[in-house]
Amino acid sequence: MPRVFKGTEVEHFDKEIHKDYFDRHTPHVICEPKAKRGEMFKVKVRMGDAYKHPDDADHFISFIQLWNRETLLAQTIYAAGTFGGQPNNAEVDFYVVPSVSMNLTAMSNCTKHGLWQSDPMEVKVTD
Repeated sequence: MPRVFKGTEVEHFDKEIHKDYFDRHTPHVICEPKAKRGEMFKVKVRMGDAYKHPDDADHFISFIQLWNRETLLAQTIYAAGTFGGQPNNAEVDFYVVPSVSMNLTAMSNCTKHGLWQSDPMEVKVTD
């Protein structure tokens, strides 16, 4: 089983390098806290915040996934150079049609630093 990293594992950003490292690798789930049952619902996943991730031949984000608890809802796959070899904050919009309330998390993979998981995002689904 591979180790999964979370930005919350760093309690104190004592050094800028730690903040940089965790920020550029951590995915963030961005969506409304409420959705309507049976209607299209947009969920954005963005990599990092203040720091951009490299897009080098041997160091890039290879995928971003959206999960509802243990169920994989969607995935996008990237190749090296997808972003022109420039550092970036990759983001993707996923669209789902919920039938029940969700606990969404995102997973991403850095080819050099492994798997990273977002904080969970609770979404209440109503009629």
